[in-house]
Amino acid sequence: MLFLNENLLIIIFPVAFFLIFLFIWGIIRLVNIWNEKKKLVRKIQQSGYDQYEGEYDDQSEILITKADTTGRGSKLLSSLFGSVSKLFIGDTTSDFDVVTGKFLRAGLRQKNIETAFWGAKIVLPFLFLIVFTILRATVYISLTTYYTAGIVVLGSLLAFYLPDIWLKQITDKRKERLLKALPDCLDLMVVCVEAGMGLDSAIKRVGDELSLSSPDLSGELNLLNLEMRAGKLRKVALNNFAMRTGLSETKSLATLIIQTDKFGTSVAVALKVFSDSFRTQRFQRAEEKAAKLPVSILMPLLLFIFPVLFVVILGPAAINIYRMFIQM
Repeated sequence: MLFLNENLLIIIFPVAFFLIFLFIWGIIRLVNIWNEKKKLVRKIQQSGYDQYEGEYDDQSEILITKADTTGRGSKLLSSLFGSVSKLFIGDTTSDFDVVTGKFLRAGLRQKNIETAFWGAKIVLPFLFLIVFTILRATVYISLTTYYTAGIVVLGSLLAFYLPDIWLKQITDKRKERLLKALPDCLDLMVVCVEAGMGLDSAIKRVGDELSLSSPDLSGELNLLNLEMRAGKLRKVALNNFAMRTGLSETKSLATLIIQTDKFGTSVAVALKVFSDSFRTQRFQRAEEKAAKLPVSILMPLLLFIFPVLFVVILGPAAINIYRMFIQM
């Protein structure tokens, strides 16, 4: 009977804690969404619909039609998580529109990726609770109640935020790939524009040329070209491009092209100056990393290399001294 009571306590306490946490989190999100809507209405009333329309296009029309490129297993997992997400959160898309930019910056354009993400955040903590309960009842029987409660709480929180950690990691890796490919992209654009091509044609040509060396940047450029060909303003398309990449360099590039187009200056000269300044910044970042290298390598030297050197150099001398004292 005591074993059953402990197991019931192990199951009921973490489930109740997680449900309370999920309820508080949902209330906070609803309050944030309500505040965003009030701020949106207030901004429309203050500045007028025509003035606000451009800003709305810049920020919210990144919700493009997404191609469903997932495999069969990914589709099944996405649909499962999506069903769970709709069951708990509902079918409203206003909550998802706020975070869609995060998925676009991570390069995730699959269908229903938002619902799959929120479904994973709900399913993973319960999955952890089920697995840990089975292990507690079969393997870790001697584990105390306090340690069990601590592991359950920390594990549930970690499982809840695990999709966010995964999304941040793939976003950072994609940003690094885009940043490495951007100098070559700028050079190719300068060559194409100086050869007499228009900006739209140069973007299309550069996107095709980078399809093998940098698929991420090539896809963003092709998407930028498709938006402009579909009739979207160049300003809006460039701002969407900068928002999807999430880099300050692409934001500066979009601002440069917009200002050049607005004032009628030479695009080739502006791109050439920007390319030179960007390469200077890249060289400065490399110098900064080189300057940080001695400090970064200090701890591995102290922990791994110096002890081995001491053993190799002083080891034979210590053995000879030990033998000498034994013979004495």
